Amino acid sequence: MGSIYGDWLKQQREQAGLTQQQLADAAVMTRSHIAHIEAGRRTPSKEDARRLDRVLNTGNVLSSFLPPEEAAVADYFESARLLEQQAVVIREFALSFVPGILQTERYARAVLSTSFPPVGEEECDRLVVTRLARAKLLDTPVTPVVWALLDEAVLRRTIGGPDVMAEQITHLVRLVEAHRIRLHVLPLAAGFHPLLEGMVTLMWFEDQPPLAYSEGLLMGKLHDAPSVVQQLQHRYDLALSDALPLKDSLALLRTTAKEYGHHG
Repeated sequence: MGSIYGDWLKQQREQAGLTQQQLADAAVMTRSHIAHIEAGRRTPSKEDARRLDRVLNTGNVLSSFLPPEEAAVADYFESARLLEQQAVVIREFALSFVPGILQTERYARAVLSTSFPPVGEEECDRLVVTRLARAKLLDTPVTPVVWALLDEAVLRRTIGGPDVMAEQITHLVRLVEAHRIRLHVLPLAAGFHPLLEGMVTLMWFEDQPPLAYSEGLLMGKLHDAPSVVQQLQHRYDLALSDALPLKDSLALLRTTAKEYGHHG
């Protein structure tokens, strides 16, 4: 995936005879951040763009012609999926269903098999495998640190039937009990909250600025503009302040699993 901006940066870097690492060192950035900008996955901040202009002797071209903060990035989710694997901290907010990295196989199949337009069995199998592969980032004991904030509607909407729901919620309970994730439920009684418009994923990295991914009906957007990412972080914090504490959230998960008929 490329972009006019990223392609031009790469061209200027190569004309200057610099590697990505050399440019990164001179501009006080990281090589991976340079790589993401050149690939069209990230947009530099104004300060980063000014430093790139100085190093590459390009006047103020890179800082003046930054893509708009809300510009579309092609193939949003694919970019988010790749960056998700590099994150050291992930905070998920789910409004309607369990986040992909926390889904069980049967729950994922129930979600993907009822998509529109319909997909065939073979395509559904492929999508399920891809989704489960994302969850492997939880196989490591510590990194990334994962927080999940779930609207209570996620637990109440029966996807795949009671048995699938019981299994899925029990999976969440086990992840919390194993201290692999931290999970909070935002109760329906909280009413309106700052994230009610859609799902959000916040990601932090070791060597590049944080970003956010938001998703709604037939659309997704990867945000790397600092002002937008910060606004979404603030919204997440506000919504989290209205959520149940960890202990109470865990108790609600266990109760809900039993309500779906789970007795294991």
